[in-house]
Amino acid sequence: MEIKVGQNILAANDAVAADNRAAFGRSIFAVNLMSSPGAGKTTLLERTIDYLKDRLSLAVIEGDIATSFDADRIRRHGTTAVQINTGGGCHLDAQMVQRALCALDLTDLHLLLIENVGNLVCPAEFDLGEAAKIALVSVTEGDDKPLKYPALFRDARVFLINKIDLLPYTDCDLHRLRSAALSINPGLTVFEVSCRSGAGLQDWFSWLEGETHRWRGRDE
Repeated sequence: MEIKVGQNILAANDAVAADNRAAFGRSIFAVNLMSSPGAGKTTLLERTIDYLKDRLSLAVIEGDIATSFDADRIRRHGTTAVQINTGGGCHLDAQMVQRALCALDLTDLHLLLIENVGNLVCPAEFDLGEAAKIALVSVTEGDDKPLKYPALFRDARVFLINKIDLLPYTDCDLHRLRSAALSINPGLTVFEVSCRSGAGLQDWFSWLEGETHRWRGRDE
């Protein structure tokens, strides 16, 4: 049986997402980072912030069901972080992000990193007004995730395969994982990374910095 999110709910969300997109304008490159719990989203953001914080003005919106653990981690790296607690909701929506924007100074902001609630299903359905969706899967989760959760990969611009340092200790087939994602979305940019060892992260940093500059420099 297939259960679809009500069309009226998505339409209302899309209207607020359009407002968020207008607020970002051509000045702020906003990305929506999605993965299952424990795949490494927050650690990826920590490493990304350490590299980019002296090169770009950036801020983070953290989405979780409860606690401010992840926002506290981000703030320790010298970056503004706004915590959203959904109180049980399995995803962020555009209205939550809109409220969080009120706590940020958008005037000179270049890059907004939104860490969604850990979930491979619901977050993919909700536009937040972001310029790019980022999908992250760790090799410890197996190589079947793109085929089991295709919506996330269909709309993503980037697919990060994390924890490649653990590949020898898993049954994950890296080629199968990459191929599955590309069969759903041939336009995906794929990075194989390890947030622990740092392998592959430079390519991700360069992509994100380059896309931020392109976004800010694009024609009206």
